Amino acid sequence: MKKLFYFTCAVICLAFAGCEKFLTHDDPTNISDDIWWNTQTDVNNALNSVYAGIPDGSSGRQLMFLDALSDNAVARQSTRGDYESYVKGLQAPNWGVGTGVWRDDYLDIRRANRFLENVDRAYIQDTQLKNRFVYEARALRAYYHMELAMLFGGVTIMTKSTTPTDSYLPRNSAKEVYDFVVKELTDCASNGHLPDKYIDNVDLKRISAATCWALISRYAMHMKDYELAKTSAKKIIDMNIYSLRRSATPRTSYADLFLYTGEINNERIFFREIGSGGNQWLTFAPLGTGGKTVVSPTASIVNAFETKQGKTLEELGPDSLAIYMRDPNYKNNRDPRMLASIILPGTTYTGVVLSPFAPTGLDKLGDQNSTPTGYWINKYLDPKDKTGTRTLDFMIIRYAEILLNYVECLIEQGDHNNPDVVKYLNEIRSRATMPNVNTAVYNTQEKLRELLRRERRVELAFEGVRYYDIRRWGIFEQVMNGQVLGAVNPATGQPVNVEVRKASANRDILWPIPQAEMLANPNMTQNPNYN
Repeated sequence: MKKLFYFTCAVICLAFAGCEKFLTHDDPTNISDDIWWNTQTDVNNALNSVYAGIPDGSSGRQLMFLDALSDNAVARQSTRGDYESYVKGLQAPNWGVGTGVWRDDYLDIRRANRFLENVDRAYIQDTQLKNRFVYEARALRAYYHMELAMLFGGVTIMTKSTTPTDSYLPRNSAKEVYDFVVKELTDCASNGHLPDKYIDNVDLKRISAATCWALISRYAMHMKDYELAKTSAKKIIDMNIYSLRRSATPRTSYADLFLYTGEINNERIFFREIGSGGNQWLTFAPLGTGGKTVVSPTASIVNAFETKQGKTLEELGPDSLAIYMRDPNYKNNRDPRMLASIILPGTTYTGVVLSPFAPTGLDKLGDQNSTPTGYWINKYLDPKDKTGTRTLDFMIIRYAEILLNYVECLIEQGDHNNPDVVKYLNEIRSRATMPNVNTAVYNTQEKLRELLRRERRVELAFEGVRYYDIRRWGIFEQVMNGQVLGAVNPATGQPVNVEVRKASANRDILWPIPQAEMLANPNMTQNPNYN
């Protein structure tokens, strides 16, 4: 299916990205539409090329790397994307990460438009299937617009494939993009052509009605449209077809979600097939185990996990805080989601003792391809991938996020006493074998907001969500300025100073429009403070 002319176009676009305008990609010249669009197989292959743009976890647009633009993680190795420049406020219109996302999304939008413009040329006997294909393409086109807008703000809405003579299009406003995406996804979810959820395993990766509602909920959260985010999340809840994954061994219910053991589960709503299995060992794994460490957790996220009694480290007092700083899993008394998400120094992993503070060794702190913080990401890191087939899927949106969206909306709308707030928080916490919400402490809007935000952070750590959350909550500058700390060096008793960050909400909240686009399109405008 990857032998379409679309992939030829993609290669051409990538090869000439430095001198071509990304909103325009040349039509294929080696095959005509009259020849190509004939059978259902042709249509299915073309639609698969639209799906090919869905981002991965640790390759492609690598959503997990977004946590390195937050207080959860740091990234090294500019060959995988210069994320370090962003956190130091040095990104510019020629920033490769932003250029890559812009290029890829508009290529995918063009593929969707080309599909929608030509699908009627082919003969498909099953009209219902053809209609489903059309709405899948529309939903994917909306998703790619959404991804662009959540990073760049207002972008150009593209509903047809353009040619060089009619492609000098201006940006639409952020509100216009939002309205367009919501309208498209609502139509796709509501008209009956997409199933609520696919039954056949081969189709599980496809866009469903539930996927559309989930995307609307995420985008509405980003725009602080809490009413729409709430109703969209509630539609999924009321479908009663998704649930939090639980295993026969409760302590592994959460951890197994991100391993082959729990890969097929009833929690994933939108996922990339083989979206993490190909690259994560050379992205997160310790060097001493044969891997490479590109993205590493910070002390900030490690310290966010509660104790098993449901206490924050700050609630324990300075003496206990110092103990847990030195030994984060002291007496095995932390939220189990911590070890499911993070590998700590001193851990024996795949038979190797990880010693980042040793004077020598492959995992020596700060060495090339080693951890700069003393910690490693464990989520989506399956030891089978060290020498295995590497086919692990990546969940872009899972049911836990939908529950957290719904709860946050209730809290932000002043409905914090709604019993659903505690009900769904308890569902998420109990799945992780954490105690129920202490309602004697968390009984006001402010305190429940504090709990909800911490719960989102630890539940969704390294899944590409935290970056959007700190922007939406208005704490971007608060958490993205100053010294970043790592693990405590046992020789000094002090945490590692990893890097100093600098962030300005007036500039860094939005990514810069790529320089190539600015040069090629006289009607394109740059985001504030990038000129």
